[in-house]
Amino acid sequence: MAEIVWTESALRELEDIADYIAVVNKKAAGRMISSVMQRVSHLKDFPESGRFPPETDSRLYRELVITPIRLFYRYSDNRVFIVHIMRAERELRQYLLS
Repeated sequence: MAEIVWTESALRELEDIADYIAVVNKKAAGRMISSVMQRVSHLKDFPESGRFPPETDSRLYRELVITPIRLFYRYSDNRVFIVHIMRAERELRQYLLS
């Protein structure tokens, strides 16, 4: 079973998106957070289940698409590092993963 490690920046990005959604619909923001936590928990047993981001040729990072977000992570040494979260409709800029 892999350990889940959240970076401070990823947590902050998730919180910012949830805050934005909560302005219009607090319940939707709560459902989004629950959905993200459930999918991330799934990575403990299936850390390589995410797809490789289509914008990059690198096989270092994987992503989960959990509408309305994209969650990027790296799996190494039996740990899943959650490194970046962004709105799903945005295009990934590769420097954000470096």
